[in-house]
Amino acid sequence: MRKGLIIGIDYYEHVNPLYGCVNDSYAVKTVLDRHSDGTINFSSKHRVANADKSKITRKELKELAIELFKDDNEVALFYFSGHGYVENTGGYLITSECLDGDDGLALNELLQIANESPARNKIIVLDCCHAGYVGKKSGGDKESTLSEGLTILTASSEEQYALEENGSGVFTSLLVDALNGSASNLVGEITPGSVYAHIDQSLGPWEQRPIFKTNVKTFISLRKVQPPISLSELKEIVQLFPKKEDIFSLNPSFEPSEKNAIEENTEKFALLQKLNRINLVVPIDEVHMYYAAMNSTGCKLTILGEHYWNLVKKDRI
Repeated sequence: MRKGLIIGIDYYEHVNPLYGCVNDSYAVKTVLDRHSDGTINFSSKHRVANADKSKITRKELKELAIELFKDDNEVALFYFSGHGYVENTGGYLITSECLDGDDGLALNELLQIANESPARNKIIVLDCCHAGYVGKKSGGDKESTLSEGLTILTASSEEQYALEENGSGVFTSLLVDALNGSASNLVGEITPGSVYAHIDQSLGPWEQRPIFKTNVKTFISLRKVQPPISLSELKEIVQLFPKKEDIFSLNPSFEPSEKNAIEENTEKFALLQKLNRINLVVPIDEVHMYYAAMNSTGCKLTILGEHYWNLVKKDRI
């Protein structure tokens, strides 16, 4: 089972309200509910606070977190969008009724709940100010304590604010973009590591910096999307290149527009062109694959191509 808890809080009784957190939570729930082919992915509870009658209290948030992490599921994912607060004694997720920042759910409590969870993969995603504190026992700590299988991804460091832009959190917009496919590998899998890499590369050094903490042996796939090449085609890479350092020789018979084209060669060339478009193969001494064929040079694997060649050769994909 893949369980999710998605929280968005715009309504606050005693502190400034927010305006994009509820919308962000709907966007995250929508993208996590199903894989791109329509099959079910996460089964999520979704709680939002946009008015007094829908407010979310500290007690309720803690109980929901305990319920999320209590079972031996394949993955349990916690997402929170709202106000965050930090002081020397700890960090907090601020809920609707809080008078002060330290009235909220302590990040140490959330961490303990997740650390003690029997779920095989625990993921905490926080789009709130100062969220990078999570994982630390106290303000002076330089290290985080994460149980095996726990991954934390936050919008900003403990000293930074999490920004909104055009009615949405900058971090969550990039998160949803990553889950929609921008962070997928060539077999269509999106992992916490690839999501972080996408967000990290999208934010400059002067902007809020996402924080990534993990203690896992292997990354779990958060979502699957349509890959840019079929797995059967990708696996042919070891047939085209018996050794990863090999050069595949080309000549005009590979180009389908040529009158002396050979069907077997044109089929191979079509696949090589696909591999070229996804940066697994590059032409030798030419800018385009077409000219590599017409001028009888060849093509070879890129560094990324060699990586996928190894994966196929070792039956890792």
